[in-house]
Amino acid sequence: MATAAREEEYRINRMIDAHEVRLIDENGDMVGIVPLREALARAEEAGLDLVEISPTARPPVCKILDYGKFKYEAQKKAAAARKKQRVIEIKEIKMRPNIDENDYEIKMKKVKEFLDEGDKVKVTLRFRGREMAHTHLATSLLERIKNDVADRAKVEQMPKLEGRQMVMVMAPLR
Repeated sequence: MATAAREEEYRINRMIDAHEVRLIDENGDMVGIVPLREALARAEEAGLDLVEISPTARPPVCKILDYGKFKYEAQKKAAAARKKQRVIEIKEIKMRPNIDENDYEIKMKKVKEFLDEGDKVKVTLRFRGREMAHTHLATSLLERIKNDVADRAKVEQMPKLEGRQMVMVMAPLR
């Protein structure tokens, strides 16, 4: 919605309230500082609109152009920018400290897939019962994970113990 508000900021033709303007003609050439009446007459003669491009400049900069086409192109640029942007999600992988080798490989395959898609990955190790006494196993497992994806990701949040689980967040290297 910010782009819609920005588009409405442009004053055109008779809405411009300056006495003199710095004029740019329809070909993009700098004409110079001219009275507003003369600028409006030139725009009318060309069959186009006089648009105030930079209202804060002294004197304001005005350009002779087709305002409808100008708004349409600005709208297209905004749509293209929205289309290119991507929302980064945080994907979570849950493991146990004494995970089997095959299960570890499957989980790591998913972690690498998420990182390649450009998402952040949160690895959570959950402890049960007496496993809390062996947090060194979890620390070594998270270190192994970090080393396995070192070419694809960097650790954004170092492993930390949160209650009965240990958490580490990784972000892709882009």
